Amino acid sequence: MNKKLIFKIRKIRLVVTDVDGVLTDGGMYYDSKGEAMKKFNTRDSMGMELLLKSGIKTILLTRENSEINKKRVNKIKIVDLYSNVLKKEEILPRILQKYSVKINEIAYIGDEVNDLEIMKQVGLSATPSDGNFEVKKISDYICKNSGGNGAFREFSDLIIKSKSKN
Repeated sequence: MNKKLIFKIRKIRLVVTDVDGVLTDGGMYYDSKGEAMKKFNTRDSMGMELLLKSGIKTILLTRENSEINKKRVNKIKIVDLYSNVLKKEEILPRILQKYSVKINEIAYIGDEVNDLEIMKQVGLSATPSDGNFEVKKISDYICKNSGGNGAFREFSDLIIKSKSKN
């Protein structure tokens, strides 16, 4: 891993993640009553727990207003959720204030073009292996794993491992 990436990682105090396409495979299953299912990977939740044990909180940030996302957050009880956010970069001032962090102390992992602006502003950015090509162009780190298949866990392990090295 290059020194520039390690330097960025060592500053991280907060991780923000998109939901659909990062914590899920991006698939949404609907029945006649609306959204019915999404598949989350428990390894990603363990990554959030391990980050928290390392003193790094995780925030979920999504443009969706999904009951499934709310239920997932309530189950894992270790994250904050900002939903129904159309311009994700506009929530940054609120996050900075609430969590008392600087912009370069935030890592963001996203997969789609609506993640681009926030990714350009934070200290460290990443995308799953199946992230949009525009997102890959600006990402500091491209995961080997795809969205919903442990990409967040890979990113969290990278952060924890890099911060623990002297």
